[in-house]
Amino acid sequence: MALTGIQIFKLLPGTNCKKCGSPTCLAFAMNLASGKAELAACPDVSDASREKLSAASAPPIRPVAIGYGETALKVGGETVQYRHEKTFYNPTGIGGLIEDSLSLDDIAAKVKRWQTLQYFRVGLNLRPELVIVKGGANLAAAAKAVVDNSDFSVILYSEDVAALKAATEALAGKNPLIGPATINNYKDVAAVAVAAKVPVWLKAKDLDEVAVLTKGLSEAGAKDLVIDTGARTPKKVFQDSVSLRRAALVGQNRDYGYGTITFPCEISDNLALQVAVSASLVAKYAGIVVLSDLDGAVVFPLLLQRLNIFTDPQRPMTQTEGIYPINDPDENSPVLVTTNFSLTYFIVSGEVEASRVPSWLLIKDSEGLSVLTAWAAGKFSGDDVGQFVLKRSGIVDKIKHKSVIIPGYAAAISGDMEEELPGWTVAIGPREAAHLTKFLKEFKVS
Repeated sequence: MALTGIQIFKLLPGTNCKKCGSPTCLAFAMNLASGKAELAACPDVSDASREKLSAASAPPIRPVAIGYGETALKVGGETVQYRHEKTFYNPTGIGGLIEDSLSLDDIAAKVKRWQTLQYFRVGLNLRPELVIVKGGANLAAAAKAVVDNSDFSVILYSEDVAALKAATEALAGKNPLIGPATINNYKDVAAVAVAAKVPVWLKAKDLDEVAVLTKGLSEAGAKDLVIDTGARTPKKVFQDSVSLRRAALVGQNRDYGYGTITFPCEISDNLALQVAVSASLVAKYAGIVVLSDLDGAVVFPLLLQRLNIFTDPQRPMTQTEGIYPINDPDENSPVLVTTNFSLTYFIVSGEVEASRVPSWLLIKDSEGLSVLTAWAAGKFSGDDVGQFVLKRSGIVDKIKHKSVIIPGYAAAISGDMEEELPGWTVAIGPREAAHLTKFLKEFKVS
């Protein structure tokens, strides 16, 4: 259970040494309780107190790493019931189911097709990450065919512990999620997982059995767990998902403090219904959703929904401040400057690229605000932008001219910019990015 600031203070040395950066131990304790400080900042806390505080400060929902490479993901690690309270951290993993009864050639063809389902939006590669391989005797060969023909991370699905063990060994170094651990086999599955150092997913018949299994697996040494409550109707799986999250966060019940895996593919054979169920579960706390098949019509809307839900509502998506060359610019190419709101960047850069005019695009940190909003908030003022262009961006070392183009919506800053940039020409670009192509083709640097 989370400790209060006073409870934390009682475990600190009480020397008020200020080494942590806070004026007093009480102030440090309050910052620690509110998540504004790290325990490592206190050099004098005793080992016993450190152990107590570390345990108390552990996330209420244990984060579990699954997979490898670009498709590796984390399940769990969440700290709030509702997105607007803070943010959701680890996006729901999306995967497709493959039976080991398929031929190896068919498995290879299927995962290669699924591999193409990648969509680049606002600088991100949106894609499914997982293949769930289900079966028995041929599980190891099927799982190996998946990783040999794609970069998908793998979840193993078999109640045959011997098959599960063989498949886990075949995927050495790939960190598969293995299971299901049930009330009948959890000790054997735990032994496989502990030996291979991989996470386990458990399958219960109800929430009461979930608690029994998480305790049993943890005592057997398998600490990294993912929960399947066993629900196989849309209503029940949704209810269980909400109940688990509330029990972990509101009830502070560590037995339920794990991420979840859900199987819409086992709720219905209808792929459209699977997608509808998955959409509700992406919104309401599922760590992983498993579909019977993947195609663009299925995956793309789920990926966009996931992106929206797992984007921090209190922090806009931003682009790193700096210089972005477009169309192979040289020392005589025009220079544009705009804010670091991701949508602004991608719209502007897309239009500049479409113009085929070699250009330098400067992105200034505006705390993720769009041009007009940033200007109104004082985050895109003339003197600051001028100083950025002249001293902080580094563009003066890349060009021979002294011209810079600013967004039309920020025309009011041109005068202040000219004061900061003596001898420079501050050109006012179009108000709408759609007009950049024509503007750049006609623009002449000076």
